[in-house]
Amino acid sequence: MATVANTFLLVYAALFPIVDPIGNVPFFLAATLANTEAERHALASGVARYSFFLLVGSFFFGANVLGFFGVTIPAVRVAGGLAVSAFGWRLLESGGTADTADGAKSGAGGAKPVDAFYPLTLPLTVGPGSISVAITLGAERPPLDSEPLDLALFVAAALVALVALAVTIYLCYRFSQRTVAILGERGTNVLLRLSAFIVLCIGIQIISSGVAAFLHR
Repeated sequence: MATVANTFLLVYAALFPIVDPIGNVPFFLAATLANTEAERHALASGVARYSFFLLVGSFFFGANVLGFFGVTIPAVRVAGGLAVSAFGWRLLESGGTADTADGAKSGAGGAKPVDAFYPLTLPLTVGPGSISVAITLGAERPPLDSEPLDLALFVAAALVALVALAVTIYLCYRFSQRTVAILGERGTNVLLRLSAFIVLCIGIQIISSGVAAFLHR
């Protein structure tokens, strides 16, 4: 049980500050402000599911997939940074809603929902940083020729930790509307503008770290 607890804490504690679901709430609001409450709840559920599967795939198969295609972690950081920067720029230019070029349409059909996978899951919630951390953690698993019980306990504990992280993401995004109610229209607008700019800066920082890693290889 000690091994299970240690693995759970290691995986959850290592990924939580990188994924940062609490800090991402303003960004989620910025991208879904034009959506209805029901649509926002559905998006929160979708982001949680996609995040879980992305992290599971990165944890258990990420190193093998990157090796197969000859892709390095610095390349993942640069590509992810570009995606984050593009998302932040769209938020900044659109005034807080990451709509498509023709914008959200009001009326009987309601606002056009933003996609739960891109950009809300990738790269906003599960970005290059969390993917690289998940790949690194997965590389620490017991070898396949080790005791079957040890391997099974490691896999089970890691899965439980990733489920717990997905639930945390869902709860943070699910109740994000309360932030809008507390801040009011003016406060929400200020928060969304600042959040968009921060997203853009984060993307530039990720690109910078990826380029620095390339230069120091």
